Amino acid sequence: MTMAAAIEGRTAEAPARSLTSRIASVDIVTELGHAEPVWRRLEDPTQFSTPYQRFDLLANWQLQVGARQNLTPFIAIAYDGEGRPLLLLPLALTRKHGVGVACFMGGKHTTFNMALWDRDFAKEATAADLAALLSGIRDRSAADVLALTQQPLRWRDISNPFAIEPRQSSVNDCPVLTMVPGAPATDMIGNSFRRRLKGKERKLSSPGHRYRVADTDAEIERLLDWFFRIKPLRMAEQKLPNVFAEAGVENFIRHTCLTRLADGGRAIDIHALECDEEVIALYAGVADGQRFSMMFNTYTMSDRSRYSPGLILMRDIIDHYAERGYRALDLGIGSDEYKRQFCKSDEPIFDNFIPLSWRGKPAALAMSGVNRAKRLVKRNETLLRFAQSLRRTFG
Repeated sequence: MTMAAAIEGRTAEAPARSLTSRIASVDIVTELGHAEPVWRRLEDPTQFSTPYQRFDLLANWQLQVGARQNLTPFIAIAYDGEGRPLLLLPLALTRKHGVGVACFMGGKHTTFNMALWDRDFAKEATAADLAALLSGIRDRSAADVLALTQQPLRWRDISNPFAIEPRQSSVNDCPVLTMVPGAPATDMIGNSFRRRLKGKERKLSSPGHRYRVADTDAEIERLLDWFFRIKPLRMAEQKLPNVFAEAGVENFIRHTCLTRLADGGRAIDIHALECDEEVIALYAGVADGQRFSMMFNTYTMSDRSRYSPGLILMRDIIDHYAERGYRALDLGIGSDEYKRQFCKSDEPIFDNFIPLSWRGKPAALAMSGVNRAKRLVKRNETLLRFAQSLRRTFG
């Protein structure tokens, strides 16, 4: 169902606001199917969004994971005076300690979160536009606070309009590799590093040694069967919680990897290094014609793991997208050492915690403080070692 939250005419100040904001009304949509037409319109490559906010990806996540976590769709759509959609916020609503918290769909499985925007509107959006949007959400919704985390400051050279709102740096940064179309391959990965990887690859090579991007349903299913056998072993080895064992996550990943997009590609692409005997390494992520972003990966438990198969596969992936004119590649949020071997720059990532009610004010302050503390721990070696020790002890 749809709860219309018309902005114009609600208060004495509405006429003045309409002169400074293009947003004339805001709807809160609580059913995915009702939001789908506008959603697909705004995820078109000519508009402004990240591939993590595709309908096919987030609808699968909500149906398979979000619903099991008692999250309900909370999709805010803003329109101009002629009824044209200007933006869509793909949120889910939950209650924590009696407070209604709206956060981006996707949970732990999306690197970047962002609204889907009409491109021209995003370029010109002002503080008045954001105020009109928030007023529309506040007027008719059960949300007390918007917890809008892990947003890119810029995307495709356009500023994220939510950076206008009070913001703070996210817990983690995202290492990124900038790629110049047509540049020599050595600009992305230097000659000395390539030689080292080539030496490892010679030791790794086995009959049928090959790099592939999975295309058929059968290939995708086979590679995912391997991933879901090996990944829990790798995470247990590192004493990390297995997020892939949470209810619905495996079905979400399988369904999304099998989903074909309008251009013939998949909602999640799978890249693999394998030989006749086994799969050696796997990386999966989202691509949009300009950028590849990794979502999950793992590598073999066999002796072949000694020869850095993940790094060899990453080289192949970078070369694959460089040949196709991509402009950027990232390996997900976090400062793992292997990411820095390829991605030398950092993508600025920010959070907004926006109160919408009197209940939301202390909740927003608490969530903001928790994330600031986490960021501090991540950047203090002593605190980080202590936190890791606690995780190993009690994990």
